[in-house]
Amino acid sequence: MIIDAHCHVWPDEMARRVLADRPVGLDAVHDGTLDGLRRTMDAAGIDKAMTLAVANVARSVRRTNEFIGGVDRSRFIPFGTVHPELPVEENLAALQDNGVVGVKLHPLFQDVSFADARVRELLTTLAEAGIPVIAHVGCGGDRAANERGASRHLPGLVAGTPGLTFIAAHFGGYHDLDAAEEWSVGAGVHLETSWPPSVGELPANRIREIIRRHGADRVVYGSDWPMTDPAAEIAAIRSLGLTPEEEAGVLGGNLARLLGITETTRTVTA
Repeated sequence: MIIDAHCHVWPDEMARRVLADRPVGLDAVHDGTLDGLRRTMDAAGIDKAMTLAVANVARSVRRTNEFIGGVDRSRFIPFGTVHPELPVEENLAALQDNGVVGVKLHPLFQDVSFADARVRELLTTLAEAGIPVIAHVGCGGDRAANERGASRHLPGLVAGTPGLTFIAAHFGGYHDLDAAEEWSVGAGVHLETSWPPSVGELPANRIREIIRRHGADRVVYGSDWPMTDPAAEIAAIRSLGLTPEEEAGVLGGNLARLLGITETTRTVTA
Protein backbone atom coordinates (compact mmCIF):
# COMPACT_ATOMS: atom_id res chain seq x y z
CA MET A 1 0.00 0.00 0.00
CA ILE A 2 1.23 3.51 -0.87
CA ILE A 3 -0.20 6.46 1.05
CA ASP A 4 0.72 10.08 0.32
CA ALA A 5 0.74 12.07 3.55
CA HIS A 6 0.90 15.52 2.00
CA CYS A 7 -1.58 16.62 -0.69
CA HIS A 8 -3.05 20.12 -0.72
CA VAL A 9 -6.47 20.48 -2.34
CA TRP A 10 -8.93 23.31 -2.89
CA PRO A 11 -12.40 23.66 -4.40
CA ASP A 12 -12.12 23.77 -8.18
CA GLU A 13 -12.91 27.46 -8.43
CA MET A 14 -10.25 28.34 -5.84
CA ALA A 15 -7.40 26.09 -6.93
CA ARG A 16 -6.31 28.16 -9.93
CA ARG A 17 -6.29 31.41 -7.94
CA VAL A 18 -4.37 29.91 -5.04
CA LEU A 19 -1.72 28.28 -7.20
CA ALA A 20 -1.19 31.45 -9.23
CA ASP A 21 0.10 33.10 -6.05
CA ARG A 22 2.82 30.58 -5.16
CA PRO A 23 6.37 31.79 -4.33
CA VAL A 24 8.73 32.38 -7.24
CA GLY A 25 10.56 29.18 -8.12
CA LEU A 26 7.88 26.91 -6.65
CA ASP A 27 5.49 26.34 -9.52
CA ALA A 28 2.67 23.83 -9.28
CA VAL A 29 3.04 20.61 -11.27
CA HIS A 30 -0.65 19.65 -10.99
CA ASP A 31 -3.94 21.54 -10.66
CA GLY A 32 -4.81 21.29 -6.94
CA THR A 33 -8.30 19.84 -7.46
CA LEU A 34 -9.69 16.60 -6.05
CA ASP A 35 -10.23 15.17 -9.54
CA GLY A 36 -6.68 16.13 -10.46
CA LEU A 37 -5.35 14.43 -7.37
CA ARG A 38 -7.29 11.26 -8.11
CA ARG A 39 -5.83 11.11 -11.63
CA THR A 40 -2.34 11.69 -10.25
CA MET A 41 -2.78 8.94 -7.67
CA ASP A 42 -3.98 6.46 -10.29
CA ALA A 43 -1.01 7.24 -12.54
CA ALA A 44 1.50 6.94 -9.69
CA GLY A 45 0.02 3.82 -8.06
CA ILE A 46 -1.00 5.62 -4.86
CA ASP A 47 -3.78 3.94 -2.88
CA LYS A 48 -4.76 6.73 -0.49
CA ALA A 49 -3.82 10.34 0.17
CA MET A 50 -4.14 12.69 3.09
CA THR A 51 -5.97 15.70 1.64
CA LEU A 52 -4.94 18.86 3.45
CA ALA A 53 -6.95 22.07 3.70
CA VAL A 54 -5.72 25.20 5.49
CA ALA A 55 -7.67 28.29 6.54
CA ASN A 56 -5.37 31.30 6.55
CA VAL A 57 -7.86 33.31 8.65
CA ALA A 58 -10.18 32.30 11.47
CA ARG A 59 -13.42 33.15 9.64
CA SER A 60 -12.64 30.51 6.98
CA VAL A 61 -12.19 27.56 9.35
CA ARG A 62 -15.72 26.16 9.25
CA ARG A 63 -16.28 26.39 5.49
CA THR A 64 -12.82 24.95 4.84
CA ASN A 65 -13.65 21.96 7.03
CA GLU A 66 -17.02 21.59 5.32
CA PHE A 67 -15.19 21.26 2.00
CA ILE A 68 -12.52 18.83 3.16
CA GLY A 69 -15.02 16.79 5.17
CA GLY A 70 -16.88 16.01 1.96
CA VAL A 71 -14.06 14.17 0.17
CA ASP A 72 -14.34 10.58 -1.05
CA ARG A 73 -13.23 8.54 1.97
CA SER A 74 -12.35 5.49 -0.17
CA ARG A 75 -9.29 7.32 -1.51
CA PHE A 76 -8.86 10.45 0.57
CA ILE A 77 -8.15 11.01 4.27
CA PRO A 78 -9.45 14.47 5.25
CA PHE A 79 -7.10 16.67 7.26
CA GLY A 80 -8.70 20.01 7.96
CA THR A 81 -7.91 23.23 9.69
CA VAL A 82 -7.97 25.14 12.98
CA HIS A 83 -6.94 28.68 13.87
CA PRO A 84 -5.65 30.07 17.19
CA GLU A 85 -7.91 33.13 16.95
CA LEU A 86 -10.98 30.92 17.39
CA PRO A 87 -12.00 29.44 20.76
CA VAL A 88 -10.73 25.88 21.19
CA GLU A 89 -14.29 24.56 21.39
CA GLU A 90 -15.23 26.21 18.08
CA ASN A 91 -12.18 24.74 16.35
CA LEU A 92 -13.00 21.26 17.64
CA ALA A 93 -16.65 21.51 16.62
CA ALA A 94 -15.72 22.58 13.08
CA LEU A 95 -13.66 19.39 12.76
CA GLN A 96 -16.03 16.96 14.43
CA ASP A 97 -19.21 18.29 12.79
CA ASN A 98 -17.66 17.52 9.39
CA GLY A 99 -16.02 14.20 10.24
CA VAL A 100 -12.53 15.58 9.68
CA VAL A 101 -9.99 13.11 11.05
CA GLY A 102 -6.84 15.24 11.28
CA VAL A 103 -5.44 18.78 11.19
CA LYS A 104 -2.88 20.59 9.04
CA LEU A 105 -1.00 23.52 10.60
CA HIS A 106 0.94 25.88 8.36
CA PRO A 107 3.05 28.57 10.07
CA LEU A 108 3.93 30.14 6.70
CA PHE A 109 0.33 30.99 5.84
CA GLN A 110 -1.46 31.03 9.20
CA ASP A 111 -0.85 33.01 12.37
CA VAL A 112 0.36 29.78 13.96
CA SER A 113 3.51 29.76 16.05
CA PHE A 114 4.81 26.62 17.73
CA ALA A 115 5.89 28.86 20.64
CA ASP A 116 2.40 30.37 21.11
CA ALA A 117 0.54 29.29 24.26
CA ARG A 118 -2.75 29.40 22.31
CA VAL A 119 -1.39 26.88 19.80
CA ARG A 120 -0.16 24.61 22.58
CA GLU A 121 -3.58 24.74 24.24
CA LEU A 122 -5.19 23.87 20.92
CA LEU A 123 -2.80 20.96 20.36
CA THR A 124 -3.55 19.65 23.85
CA THR A 125 -7.25 19.58 22.98
CA LEU A 126 -6.54 17.80 19.68
CA ALA A 127 -4.39 15.25 21.49
CA GLU A 128 -7.14 14.58 24.03
CA ALA A 129 -9.62 14.11 21.16
CA GLY A 130 -7.26 11.70 19.37
CA ILE A 131 -6.90 13.99 16.35
CA PRO A 132 -3.49 13.72 14.60
CA VAL A 133 -1.67 16.80 13.32
CA ILE A 134 0.64 17.36 10.37
CA ALA A 135 2.52 20.65 10.23
CA HIS A 136 4.95 22.49 8.02
CA VAL A 137 8.20 22.72 9.97
CA GLY A 138 11.12 24.84 8.85
CA CYS A 139 11.53 27.75 6.46
CA GLY A 140 10.05 28.85 3.15
CA GLY A 141 8.61 32.26 4.03
CA ASP A 142 9.73 35.57 5.48
CA ARG A 143 11.68 35.85 8.73
CA ALA A 144 8.58 36.03 10.93
CA ALA A 145 6.96 33.01 9.28
CA ASN A 146 10.15 30.99 9.48
CA GLU A 147 10.42 31.77 13.17
CA ARG A 148 6.82 30.64 13.82
CA GLY A 149 7.59 27.17 12.44
CA ALA A 150 11.25 26.85 13.42
CA SER A 151 12.56 23.35 14.07
CA ARG A 152 13.98 24.27 17.45
CA HIS A 153 10.45 24.69 18.86
CA LEU A 154 9.48 21.12 18.02
CA PRO A 155 10.97 19.08 20.91
CA GLY A 156 9.41 21.31 23.57
CA LEU A 157 6.10 21.43 21.73
CA VAL A 158 5.81 17.67 21.58
CA ALA A 159 7.15 17.06 25.09
CA GLY A 160 4.60 19.54 26.45
CA THR A 161 1.65 17.86 24.70
CA PRO A 162 1.29 14.28 25.97
CA GLY A 163 -0.47 11.92 23.61
CA LEU A 164 -0.13 14.17 20.56
CA THR A 165 0.31 12.40 17.21
CA PHE A 166 2.45 14.84 15.24
CA ILE A 167 3.80 14.50 11.70
CA ALA A 168 6.60 16.99 10.97
CA ALA A 169 6.61 17.77 7.25
CA HIS A 170 9.82 18.19 5.26
CA PHE A 171 11.90 16.06 7.61
CA GLY A 172 11.10 18.63 10.28
CA GLY A 173 13.15 21.43 8.76
CA TYR A 174 12.33 22.67 5.26
CA HIS A 175 15.23 24.54 3.63
CA ASP A 176 17.34 23.88 6.74
CA LEU A 177 18.32 20.23 6.94
CA ASP A 178 20.96 21.04 9.55
CA ALA A 179 18.25 22.34 11.89
CA ALA A 180 16.10 19.30 11.13
CA GLU A 181 18.93 16.99 12.12
CA GLU A 182 19.59 18.96 15.32
CA TRP A 183 16.03 19.40 16.56
CA SER A 184 13.58 17.12 14.74
CA VAL A 185 15.45 13.89 14.14
CA GLY A 186 15.00 11.80 17.26
CA ALA A 187 12.11 13.90 18.56
CA GLY A 188 8.83 12.22 19.44
CA VAL A 189 7.26 12.82 16.04
CA HIS A 190 6.85 11.16 12.68
CA LEU A 191 8.94 12.76 9.95
CA GLU A 192 7.47 13.28 6.48
CA THR A 193 9.64 13.20 3.35
CA SER A 194 8.45 16.00 1.05
CA TRP A 195 10.98 18.61 -0.05
CA PRO A 196 9.74 20.67 -3.02
CA PRO A 197 10.77 20.86 -5.77
CA SER A 198 11.95 17.27 -5.10
CA VAL A 199 13.40 15.17 -2.31
CA GLY A 200 15.53 13.65 -5.07
CA GLU A 201 17.66 16.79 -5.01
CA LEU A 202 18.89 16.01 -1.49
CA PRO A 203 21.93 13.75 -0.94
CA ALA A 204 20.63 10.18 -0.83
CA ASN A 205 23.20 9.04 1.72
CA ARG A 206 22.29 11.85 4.11
CA ILE A 207 18.55 11.22 3.79
CA ARG A 208 19.00 7.48 4.33
CA GLU A 209 21.01 8.20 7.48
CA ILE A 210 18.36 10.64 8.75
CA ILE A 211 15.64 8.04 8.24
CA ARG A 212 17.56 5.36 10.07
CA ARG A 213 18.71 7.62 12.90
CA HIS A 214 15.16 8.80 13.51
CA GLY A 215 13.78 5.29 13.06
CA ALA A 216 12.52 4.14 9.67
CA ASP A 217 9.27 3.03 11.30
CA ARG A 218 8.56 6.68 12.19
CA VAL A 219 9.04 8.18 8.72
CA VAL A 220 6.20 8.61 6.21
CA TYR A 221 6.19 9.46 2.53
CA GLY A 222 4.60 12.71 1.38
CA SER A 223 4.81 14.52 -1.94
CA ASP A 224 3.47 18.05 -1.22
CA TRP A 225 1.12 17.71 -4.20
CA PRO A 226 0.43 19.70 -6.36
CA MET A 227 3.85 21.30 -6.05
CA THR A 228 5.67 18.08 -6.99
CA ASP A 229 5.05 14.96 -9.07
CA PRO A 230 4.30 12.08 -6.67
CA ALA A 231 5.60 9.45 -9.08
CA ALA A 232 9.00 11.13 -9.12
CA GLU A 233 8.98 11.46 -5.32
CA ILE A 234 8.17 7.77 -4.90
CA ALA A 235 11.02 6.92 -7.27
CA ALA A 236 13.34 9.10 -5.19
CA ILE A 237 12.39 7.22 -2.01
CA ARG A 238 12.96 3.92 -3.79
CA SER A 239 16.43 5.08 -4.85
CA LEU A 240 17.64 5.73 -1.28
CA GLY A 241 18.92 2.19 -0.72
CA LEU A 242 16.56 1.34 2.13
CA THR A 243 15.77 -2.28 2.91
CA PRO A 244 12.51 -3.60 1.42
CA GLU A 245 10.92 -3.50 4.86
CA GLU A 246 12.05 0.09 5.51
CA GLU A 247 10.88 1.21 2.07
CA ALA A 248 7.46 -0.41 2.40
CA GLY A 249 7.00 1.22 5.79
CA VAL A 250 7.97 4.68 4.59
CA LEU A 251 5.81 4.50 1.46
CA GLY A 252 2.66 3.54 3.32
CA GLY A 253 2.90 0.94 6.04
CA ASN A 254 3.94 3.35 8.79
CA LEU A 255 1.16 5.82 8.04
CA ALA A 256 -1.42 3.05 7.72
CA ARG A 257 -0.45 1.86 11.19
CA LEU A 258 -0.43 5.39 12.60
CA LEU A 259 -3.92 6.20 11.27
CA GLY A 260 -5.42 2.72 11.70
CA ILE A 261 -5.87 2.12 7.97
CA THR A 262 -6.34 -1.43 6.76
CA GLU A 263 -4.83 -2.43 3.44
CA THR A 264 -7.21 -2.31 0.48
CA THR A 265 -6.93 -3.03 -3.20
CA ARG A 266 -6.61 0.10 -5.33
CA THR A 267 -9.26 0.54 -8.00
CA VAL A 268 -8.04 2.58 -10.97
CA THR A 269 -10.66 4.95 -12.35
CA ALA A 270 -10.92 6.06 -15.94
